[in-house]
Amino acid sequence: MLDDFMTRAALAGIGTGLAAAPLGCFVVWRRMAYFGDATAHAAILGVALSLALSLPVFVGTLVVALTMATIVAVISGRGYAMDTLLGVMAHSALAFGLVGVTFLDGVRIDLMAYLFGDILSVSRADLGVVWGGALLVLALIGWRWSALLTSTLNPDLARAAGIDPKREQLVLTLALAVVVAVAIKVVGVLLITALLIIPAATVRPFAATPERMGVMAALVAMVSAWAGLHASYALDTPTGPTIVCVTALLFSLSTVASSLRRSA
Repeated sequence: MLDDFMTRAALAGIGTGLAAAPLGCFVVWRRMAYFGDATAHAAILGVALSLALSLPVFVGTLVVALTMATIVAVISGRGYAMDTLLGVMAHSALAFGLVGVTFLDGVRIDLMAYLFGDILSVSRADLGVVWGGALLVLALIGWRWSALLTSTLNPDLARAAGIDPKREQLVLTLALAVVVAVAIKVVGVLLITALLIIPAATVRPFAATPERMGVMAALVAMVSAWAGLHASYALDTPTGPTIVCVTALLFSLSTVASSLRRSA
């Protein structure tokens, strides 16, 4: 079954959506969209380092994403607003990564594949990385769900309950770094944030509980990946952007449906 490139691509898209969407709920609740975008942009520097050191791309992007998140956490509040720090570090890392790739001798790289994804070239090994990362993220979220939710809703209440909000922020950062590392092959660094945020935003008006929102967001992301893949094949369009377009269309339909329900 895995000999078919469309099957591998579909499984990669579904695995990425399964990991990204529930995590995206916390990104939406905590208003961390810019943080996710910054982490994704920094992944290009991780790609350059991986190629320079002959390491798997997953390792390089994961290390850079975690490093950037740690630096931001350490220096935030020391004279600069968080959005300013994220903007400086994200675009600096992206620029250094793009420039650094040009100095690699004997390495041919298609930057467009890393910027916008190349899901149709997913190999068996890539599929293993995607699903391994997805299962790790789901295990982290499931393990810390109650603590993450409490610290998200009310940090003071979390402290009173013996929960360290900073520790939960670290868990969330680790999960976000893993999602970025596995999604770079599917949708690319410029579109990863869309797969994190749009499914969660799509189902938010219809989710009565946080748990239901996480499940519904995962379903939307997986359907978008499957539909976007087949639409790109039929229309001969870039697959990563097409997946995001399908997700955006679902968000538009959700917005209209929510407006009609409120006006009824």
